[in-house]
Amino acid sequence: MRPETNHTVGIVDDHSLFARSLEKLINSFPHFQVIFHAKNGLHLQKKIEDSDLLPEIILLDINMPVMDGFETAEWLTLHHPEIKVLALSMQDDEHTILKMLRRGVKGYLLKDIHPEILNTALKELSEKGYYHSQKVSETLLHSLTPDEEGRIFDFKENELTFIKLACSELTYKEIAVMMELSPKTIDGYRQDLFKRLKIKNRVGLVIFALKRNLIQL
Repeated sequence: MRPETNHTVGIVDDHSLFARSLEKLINSFPHFQVIFHAKNGLHLQKKIEDSDLLPEIILLDINMPVMDGFETAEWLTLHHPEIKVLALSMQDDEHTILKMLRRGVKGYLLKDIHPEILNTALKELSEKGYYHSQKVSETLLHSLTPDEEGRIFDFKENELTFIKLACSELTYKEIAVMMELSPKTIDGYRQDLFKRLKIKNRVGLVIFALKRNLIQL
């Protein structure tokens, strides 16, 4: 009977002491091996370019200099979608979790978790392709809560930004400038959201945003 092959893991975290401790812990788990540690997203790109072996799983911090976890997750999803990314952070707010999930991460854990939970997460990532902790499941459930008519909405980051700006006194052209998008793209957001939300104008959008707590008076 052949021995089971180790699953390769990469760590992206700017705190060297934490990263070394994490590497030692992961290497103690059966069938998992850390093959490199990068200090930020830019350093990770260099590591991937220079390496003959890609990690199956990457543990990714969020708050890092040069290239943070949001940018890194987006880059990995675009260039290496086969790599499963597990966010590992001290931030537990819903906005951050959803922002990372929308950038393609397959799981989200806090840094103060018990080692057994990390082991379970790595196993599920390698077997199922994702790991949803109770915190992530609750966050996703909350973000998908239906409105009073039973409709469910899950907005992308740019859509949320557009909604908030559209609820101000800014013109659509000014919103396009602020979001660094073309007026045509902004018009596309407007038409799509009005259709999805079944509203006819910006007043309806403001009322919707207030009811969903997307904006504050």
